[in-house]
Amino acid sequence: MIVELVFQLLQVTLVILIAPLLTGVVRATKARLTRRRGPPLVQPYRDLVRLARKEAIVADSASWLFRVTPYIVFASTWVATALIPTFATGLLFSWSADLIAIIALLGAGRFFLALAGLDVGTSFGGLGSSRESLFGALAEPAMIVIVFSLALIAGSTQLSTVAAFMTSGAVGLRVTLAMALVAFIIVALAENGRIPVDNPATHLELTMVHEAMILEYSGRHLAVIELAAMLKLALYVSLIICVFVPWGSAIADASVADRVVGAGVYVAKVLAAGVALGVFETSIAKMRVFRVPDFVGAALMLGFLGALLLFVSRTLK
Repeated sequence: MIVELVFQLLQVTLVILIAPLLTGVVRATKARLTRRRGPPLVQPYRDLVRLARKEAIVADSASWLFRVTPYIVFASTWVATALIPTFATGLLFSWSADLIAIIALLGAGRFFLALAGLDVGTSFGGLGSSRESLFGALAEPAMIVIVFSLALIAGSTQLSTVAAFMTSGAVGLRVTLAMALVAFIIVALAENGRIPVDNPATHLELTMVHEAMILEYSGRHLAVIELAAMLKLALYVSLIICVFVPWGSAIADASVADRVVGAGVYVAKVLAAGVALGVFETSIAKMRVFRVPDFVGAALMLGFLGALLLFVSRTLK
């Protein structure tokens, strides 16, 4: 029991420590590919500390909702990320690691962040909130369809069960899984405001989505929101690793050594994903904001098509 609790706490701590490192790897990769020296890998940690030391300036028209939203967004994102079996299945709280619960936690964070963008009454905040709501209205159904397809294949929405099934020999080669992976990557790019949906490194007024909602935040409030955004990126990377690339993770009731090795493998996978994301963002341009609904809608269509193919294949058996 004590060992299980220790590894559960290790997972909760690991995800919050590796999230800024993942962002640093993405930035460093993009800088190297564009022949720039770029910031060090630990720069996101320094930025968070610098923001946390500054005073938070709050507008006179802001309500209590504006002040508590950063902590609600951070808490919901951290809990959702900590539920994912990153390096080992069957941990102490693995029973609560349900895909639908994770989607609900992310939806709650988006809801409060959109309200905070509207709370101050600025034009940019309202613009960002409306765009975030539009993209979320397309991304969340796509996530539900992807979860539905995975549940039909693995027989459960519980992440430990899904990961165990993916590592077994019963999974085989399935077109539905390939479509679900592509759809999930599209949703991940949209939900995290990454290129080609949004560019987190710019503050161009006409194209801002996520950045527009947090323009009024500063100091420790901005530090908490930035850390929540880093955690959200780590969450989607961890979900892809857990569901589609679970090899190397320790199984339930594994030894301490196997779980330590699993943690090392997980860190290596996250860093590799950061390099891959940096290469992808460097090789593609940002699309116009009016084309983003079509891009996110493609994930929904891929999810529906994958589920339909799964039903047809089972009917013909």
